Amino acid sequence: MAKAERGPRERMVFSAAQLIRRDGVDSTGMRQVAADAAAPRGSLQHYFPGGKTQLVDEAVGWAGGYAAGRVARFVASLPEPTPSGLFAEMVRQWTDEYEAAGFAGGCPVAAATVDCAESVPSTRKAASAAFATWTGAVAQALTEMGVPGERAGALATLMISSLEGAILLARAERDVRALTTVARELGPVLDAASAGTIPGTA
Repeated sequence: MAKAERGPRERMVFSAAQLIRRDGVDSTGMRQVAADAAAPRGSLQHYFPGGKTQLVDEAVGWAGGYAAGRVARFVASLPEPTPSGLFAEMVRQWTDEYEAAGFAGGCPVAAATVDCAESVPSTRKAASAAFATWTGAVAQALTEMGVPGERAGALATLMISSLEGAILLARAERDVRALTTVARELGPVLDAASAGTIPGTA
């Protein structure tokens, strides 16, 4: 759904997520969010009586749901779904963005975690829930590709942790090298899991 098709509340949550992924929580102001969302400033108090913390928590939750929703779309885009193919699509989302638009943006959930994990308990909980939602979607997709259930959750955690770390390195280096590296190196490990083998032993 395009931003213009959302209502004012949804636009503000979306705008907050986009600003947080670029500038972090501390540098994202409520007035800035309202302006970016083309929403009346007075609507902030109406929709978010809990203030900035509520808005940030909801933006983090939105981001987790968005990432989880993209998993199914990535799988559907693959002619033959495989764990490595799914991970390559997850990575490609970021390499495409960085190559087209530069390295300004990162993951809003990660940004909120860095800024607020120790200072705002509700945001830490929102971030934890967002990562759990995303991990759960990846684990379910892996299970449907034949990865044993007991391994799917662990591999989903590995995939998301590797992706988040590579995003951080890519932004620091202004280069997609880390992203392409994790996709290449993890691919065989992920596919071996769906085949029930260990790399190097088949």
